[in-house]
Amino acid sequence: MKVGLFIPCYVNAVYPEVGAATYKLLDYLGVDVDYPLKQTCCGQPMANAGFEDKAIPMAEQFDQLFESYDYVVGPSASCVAFVREHHPDLLKKTGHRCHTAHAIYEICEFLHDVVQMDKLPGTFPHKVSIHNSCHGVRELHLSSASELNIPPFSKIKDLLSLMDGIEIFEPAQVDECCGFGGMFSVEEPSVSVCMGQDKLRNHMQTGAEYITGADSSCLMHMQGIAERERLPIKFIHVTQILASGL
Repeated sequence: MKVGLFIPCYVNAVYPEVGAATYKLLDYLGVDVDYPLKQTCCGQPMANAGFEDKAIPMAEQFDQLFESYDYVVGPSASCVAFVREHHPDLLKKTGHRCHTAHAIYEICEFLHDVVQMDKLPGTFPHKVSIHNSCHGVRELHLSSASELNIPPFSKIKDLLSLMDGIEIFEPAQVDECCGFGGMFSVEEPSVSVCMGQDKLRNHMQTGAEYITGADSSCLMHMQGIAERERLPIKFIHVTQILASGL
């Protein structure tokens, strides 16, 4: 299979180690992975801020860059969800069909559903608490949404369970928002911080050393609060754990 590696702009700028870990995982699987150098933002910030038309050129460029790949894989549930759920409507305004929405996967989703990974080398002898981001739960179905009243599942938990030595926990109110929400954290900072404090409290009550998840943006939000309040908790993207033994 030929995979196009999609590294969202904020990951590229702030968390390049997450992009590197994603590449390491794909390379370990032996897939033909390529990184289009001309990729930019997927357009999510513009659309979320109410400037949807300004996201159209980015959707067009994204589709042109990645349409030749069998799969597009990226380490950000929110960005992947935006491409899958919203690029078709954006491109429809230009009279074009979206070629990439059906082919794009978040990295954990790809490893779990497409590759169906069942083993990983290395150990991670630490206690981790899984953070389920809103996009990951309700648009990509990386885990079960509590309001659906269905049997619980977690693709991230399944993947982390492949690592030796790891102890995995989940917080109370397991799929409650951390308060980041992109523009929400800018427009409603007080509410956003309060939600983040509540989420951090639930994670820390598990006794975990690390909080992990599929969205660096959520981890960034909680880490900012934790550092400001000098809380003894660390943060790591799930790809960094999965790739730690490669």
